[in-house]
Amino acid sequence: EGNNITCKVVLVGDTGVGKTCIIERYVNDKYQEENDSTIASTYKYKNLEYKQYKTSISFDIWDTAGQELYRSLAKNFYLNASIGILVYDIRRKKSFESIKNYWYEELKQSGEENMIIGIAGNKCDLFNQEEVTEDEAKKFANEMRAVFFMTSCKENIGIDELFEKCGEKYLEKNNIPIIKKGEKKQKHS
Repeated sequence: EGNNITCKVVLVGDTGVGKTCIIERYVNDKYQEENDSTIASTYKYKNLEYKQYKTSISFDIWDTAGQELYRSLAKNFYLNASIGILVYDIRRKKSFESIKNYWYEELKQSGEENMIIGIAGNKCDLFNQEEVTEDEAKKFANEMRAVFFMTSCKENIGIDELFEKCGEKYLEKNNIPIIKKGEKKQKHS
């Protein structure tokens, strides 16, 4: 029962920020310490049920390469993406500047018109080495009306929530109504 919607998600950001790790943790609940750099792009799939909407979303998740070499190719992967997730490493100020000054613009130009933007402040388990504060990132996220979560693949923090919230915003944007169940709430004494 209910609907199933397919939704294309792209993860972008500089090389080494942990895009592949985030996807691996989200889709397979696995943590890999080190990944080889992604060449061009890879693709994974996960289904998420939204009971309050009686709808499930099939996320088609695309992992794009962050290296300069592949940047021109990456544009092809943003086409028709409904959700774009910008990933930076909280320990690398440059990776944060990149999502602000480069990746965000790229998504805006090539993605779906009302693309839902998510921002992942990744590797938050290493906060003692942070170069980008959570407040600084939140401020940017608010300006962009983006969904923001601090994430850690290692500790499994914020990743499920990030995808879930982006999916929710996507359903709202597409006017999928919340189905209220019959009022059967009982008061606990």
